[in-house]
Amino acid sequence: MIDLDELVERHGVVGAQVAVLHHGGIVDMAAGVLNNVTGEKVTTDSIFQIGSITKVWTATLVQELVNEGLLDLDRPVREVLPEFRLADEGAAAIITPRHLLTHTAGFQGDLFHDVGNGDDMLEKYVERLADARQEVPTGELYSYCNSGFTLLGRIVEVLRGKPFRVVLRERLIDGLGLRTAAASHAEYATRTLATGHVGKEPKPAATLMAEGDAPAGTALAMSARDLLEFVRMHLGTSEFDAMREIQVVPPDFGHGGGQGLGWAVHEYPDGVTGIGHTGSTRGYRAYLRVVPGAGLAIAVLTNGGGSLGLARAVYEEVLGKEGITLPGLPTPPPLPVPVDVERVVGVYRSTGLELHVTEGDGGRVKLRYVPLDSGWESFVDGDEHEFTGLRDDALIAVDGEDGYHPVVVLCGRDEDGRAEHLHWGRAAQRV
Repeated sequence: MIDLDELVERHGVVGAQVAVLHHGGIVDMAAGVLNNVTGEKVTTDSIFQIGSITKVWTATLVQELVNEGLLDLDRPVREVLPEFRLADEGAAAIITPRHLLTHTAGFQGDLFHDVGNGDDMLEKYVERLADARQEVPTGELYSYCNSGFTLLGRIVEVLRGKPFRVVLRERLIDGLGLRTAAASHAEYATRTLATGHVGKEPKPAATLMAEGDAPAGTALAMSARDLLEFVRMHLGTSEFDAMREIQVVPPDFGHGGGQGLGWAVHEYPDGVTGIGHTGSTRGYRAYLRVVPGAGLAIAVLTNGGGSLGLARAVYEEVLGKEGITLPGLPTPPPLPVPVDVERVVGVYRSTGLELHVTEGDGGRVKLRYVPLDSGWESFVDGDEHEFTGLRDDALIAVDGEDGYHPVVVLCGRDEDGRAEHLHWGRAAQRV
């Protein structure tokens, strides 16, 4: 039995909910506080933002359109949205919904334009994409793209003739009878929302991320139980099976698996295949793992502190009872692979964030994440971190946090033999 109170204490988590779905039944629990200033307790009816797990909900609405014959994943987006523009006209003309669902469209992925919270916010956001540049050629490289899922949200609302959040509520939230889920900030008023906390010594975040920053992905909030009610729908029908198939294999960060249509596909050491997603907004971290073959799903929602360590402890306990081994996280090798300093030193830019790599001591390099806009300031610390060789094409942080050592992968070579991109989930281009 999971002792969530003990895990919250051990990992310094402010508050958490856990829900487990097994062969159709759901059990849930809560621990910690909604806000570490007020001290109000988390309950199983409290709600937490789920961040990028919303992408699976968006992908589900897209798959429904495909199933009904209203959308072809391999036809250009412009057949639905003729107004779609990017800085690169050639790319805008060929990008398809499949590129968007698999993070291979290649344009700037973290454009947080606060376009308000009206029913036209997705339409306004798509207009703002006209200046978005290509960071990698379309279809050539996985690069995580929040902007692409907002574009998918706009496709949904155009083909359904209703605002995205209305479609989300009618077809999924109300359709599944979810009691706690909120599709907008306005709906939070009738729920009990956990406060997000930021910093190594967690403090309540001053504000929520604006709905218009990523208007098909920042607002959805719910309880862990409601999140698994959504998963139960997926496990109870074959209508969404295509979403679980690997479409693209991302660069190797040591985790294995691949990218499906919205879902991330996980590989376990036992030959078991699973799906899942994680989500982050300001002060919230959400984790979802599903093993369809075992009829099993685990949701962990948190609002600050050492959330990854807590989530992995929950995963290990629940999966272990089914004889499934949780893959280990990559760690620095005892004998580090020598770093080709000349190949990697430089400045790399992705949307809203630069990676500055300089030569370190003892064959290592130093890497510093530099936010270019305020949207990234709560996600990176701005400190220099030592990285050593993991493989000849990858670096790993010497020091971990919450049990995790970030990995960056070197992609491509320029005419001087230097890395063209430093890939940290997003492809950061050498500048």
